[in-house]
Amino acid sequence: MAILVTGGAGYIGSHMVLALLDSGEDVTVIDNLSTGFRWAVPEAARFIQGDIGDDGLLERVLSSARYEAIIHFAGSIVVPDSVADPLGYYLNNTVKTRGLIAAAVAAGVPHFIFSSTAAVYGIQDEMPVYETARLDPISPYGTSKLMSEVMLRDAAVAHDITYAALRYFNVAGADPLGRSGQSSPRATHLIKVASQAALGERPYLEIFGRDYPTPDGTCIRDYIHVTDLIAAHVAALDYLRAGGRSDVFNCGYGKGYSVLEVIAAVERATNHPLVVRDGPPRPGDAPMLVAGAQKVRERLGWVPEHDSLDEIVSSALQWENRLKAKLAPA
Repeated sequence: MAILVTGGAGYIGSHMVLALLDSGEDVTVIDNLSTGFRWAVPEAARFIQGDIGDDGLLERVLSSARYEAIIHFAGSIVVPDSVADPLGYYLNNTVKTRGLIAAAVAAGVPHFIFSSTAAVYGIQDEMPVYETARLDPISPYGTSKLMSEVMLRDAAVAHDITYAALRYFNVAGADPLGRSGQSSPRATHLIKVASQAALGERPYLEIFGRDYPTPDGTCIRDYIHVTDLIAAHVAALDYLRAGGRSDVFNCGYGKGYSVLEVIAAVERATNHPLVVRDGPPRPGDAPMLVAGAQKVRERLGWVPEHDSLDEIVSSALQWENRLKAKLAPA
């Protein structure tokens, strides 16, 4: 049976498509290419350019084959942008996800894997944060994802569908074989931006706040290599196929690094200092987010293989160089 990947031309979605194809799966991708790239989808996957908000398109696609699972990545992901444009985020991340869930139920798709976020936790008193922690997002981005989780939970009670919601911490790095990586020129992820600054693609790296209640005053995040994150998705698909019950899972390593520690890792990898400027704190940023990640290991049998900040940074830098060559004029 087929698997539908929404947002499969984007950063994380393209890595999912590669992993599925590597496993011999029949893959269809829907992506509107607003932030993704057509070249990021291998020819072995069926590609449909369109928006998941198009109910007619979803009906046609899901009726064209027997789909076993939907893996849903399509959406908007920039926290400060969500503060400035909350209604846009609720449309892209919540309303359209509701339509996709409804289409899955109508078509009899048995499994749904959802790209959620650690932003559903907001600011927590204790770290690491576990799946049982209170859900208190501080940005429309986090709220839009939490609302989608609630819809999935309720749909799974009312209908014959099971789901896994994977709460990502900070995703970084690139495919070890160099086939895909983070390619958006407007990316806001720290390791991507630091890599661009190190390679001269940006004039400097901006640090958004130095007075957080952390050891060095900068935000702390749990960085997970994209390949390990995709391995968690594959494990979640296997779990649901084997009859696993619907659940949510944190995806991180259980160790956090500050902005300054990430900068130091990039400087080690490139052997020269970055140009750094200070900026104001960004709205919606929590001081610290570190995953309590035992559940994904125990329940899904997930074993990370790339849990090194230096490896993550190295792969990000290697992809940035590949991307420069790919996008260079002929």
